[in-house]
Amino acid sequence: MSGSRITAVGHYQPARVLTNEDLAGMVDTSDAWITSRVGIRTRHIAGPDEPVDELAAHAAAKALAAAGRTPDEIDLVLVATSTAIDRSPNMAARVAARLGMPGPAVMDINVVCAGFTHALATADHAVRAGGAERVLVIGADKMSEVTDWTDRTTCVLVGDGAGAAVVEAAAPGAGDGVGPVLWGSVPEMGNAVRIEGTPPRFAQEGQSVYRWATTRLPEFARRVCGKAGLTPEDLAAVVLHQANLRIVEPLARRIGAVNAVVARDVVDSGNTSAASIPLAFSKLVEQGAVSSGDPVLLFGFGGNLSYAGQVVRCP
Repeated sequence: MSGSRITAVGHYQPARVLTNEDLAGMVDTSDAWITSRVGIRTRHIAGPDEPVDELAAHAAAKALAAAGRTPDEIDLVLVATSTAIDRSPNMAARVAARLGMPGPAVMDINVVCAGFTHALATADHAVRAGGAERVLVIGADKMSEVTDWTDRTTCVLVGDGAGAAVVEAAAPGAGDGVGPVLWGSVPEMGNAVRIEGTPPRFAQEGQSVYRWATTRLPEFARRVCGKAGLTPEDLAAVVLHQANLRIVEPLARRIGAVNAVVARDVVDSGNTSAASIPLAFSKLVEQGAVSSGDPVLLFGFGGNLSYAGQVVRCP
């Protein structure tokens, strides 16, 4: 079984930017309160005529163009999202239709904030098992649609966007471009992050998530590096789920990735759930902060309380 590699990435965010000052005019909050507690300054918000699959398709088209691939060359489309309002057609099918794909397999993966890293592992497994040669993996969420904009504890956190990666079979002997996954969950803490009700609304137990993430995840992240045959010191970059800068920064330090660039896209984009990791990773690649072949840790965590991570090589 040959391994897989990421050959290109892409991202997309809606044009509308919502600042902390804007939020201060909507709820009882301030720029100082938001930045001191979560580190977020701006976020992008999709309009009512911008559904999740449109965000996803824009990011996917950019990734395909960067990979030099056409839509008809994709065998499998995986969309990680937790904000698909309709049950069918799923987001993957809608993205395939938007891009004019002739007949790929299409699946949505709902693991909330850890969705992209779960989807990436699924793509890697499909390639290794011979079920697909080229896979389009997308993380896309429209968190603004499931947010109570009168609740200052949650509305200051969220943003909308999408990120995508093209995953292809690696040449024999080329090594793994997508490393082994470490994934799991803490079912008894499943209610710590929720999107539920009618209409669905995002809610979380922030302190519980913070304590769990900053105490348990460093060990998991180091185990991911070990599965890839690396140490944290070998990493060129660390891309964690962009939940909150007060989680991202201490978690990155405790992992021990002393030589790594740490993605801090949460400052500009807020928490975009399943989109946050591919969005932040794509920006690092676009900015030239990482080079082709560099080892990068991707690690998602959040709803269910689920987690998944792997080391990948930059396209």
